[in-house]
Amino acid sequence: MAEDLLEKTLNSPANRPDDIPEKFWDAEANTVRVDALLKSYRELERHLSSRPGIPGEDANAEERARFLRAMGVPETPDAYKVEARHPLLESDTLVNQRLHEAGFTPTQVQLVYDLASEHLLPLIADVAQQFEADRQIEILSAHFGGEKRFRTIATQIDAWGRAHLPEAVFEALCTTSEGVIALENMMRKGEPAVMKSAAAPKDASESELRAMVRDPRYWKAKDPAFIDRVSEGFRSLFANK
Repeated sequence: MAEDLLEKTLNSPANRPDDIPEKFWDAEANTVRVDALLKSYRELERHLSSRPGIPGEDANAEERARFLRAMGVPETPDAYKVEARHPLLESDTLVNQRLHEAGFTPTQVQLVYDLASEHLLPLIADVAQQFEADRQIEILSAHFGGEKRFRTIATQIDAWGRAHLPEAVFEALCTTSEGVIALENMMRKGEPAVMKSAAAPKDASESELRAMVRDPRYWKAKDPAFIDRVSEGFRSLFANK
């Protein structure tokens, strides 16, 4: 015979509601323990009454000052001892005055400076870097006769620089408008300041060594170190032959 679901439901013990703690629930009577609930409420009320109350909008200056002192807010903003995490975020008198008026404790004030150092400064740095990059591009566009022409020349400079200069030197020159203009001049004149072949490897070919001889550092600047590398390259080449 099928079980009577209605009867089973009505005769079964009621489940404790999820929002009622177990200590306030009488499982046998299937009801709330009012005595335990009242006891907990009285203990909470006694605990709150022993703490300084939060002054309302109608509180006078004395009540508010007493509450702030109890919370740890100093009497004057000069009493804040801020530990600067960055030179750009040293303790500021006007900022501390505003924080003091808002009732900030020393711990909260330090947190404000810390958050500015951790999050605000990196954001400002990114914005400044982007602004400077845009400004440098404007300078280059004007120098090369417009943005479209600069884009064309930039492609040529990029290919030439990567082929003829050490990566570190090339990347450093690319960070300023002066460096990019210098790259374009070197590309146009065919006189790079630092050629990749300047080191003259031990097994350098005769054509590579003759290219080094044509380098301005050899015949124009007469760089002693560069001349020595060329000479050593020739000695090594003819010794092998």
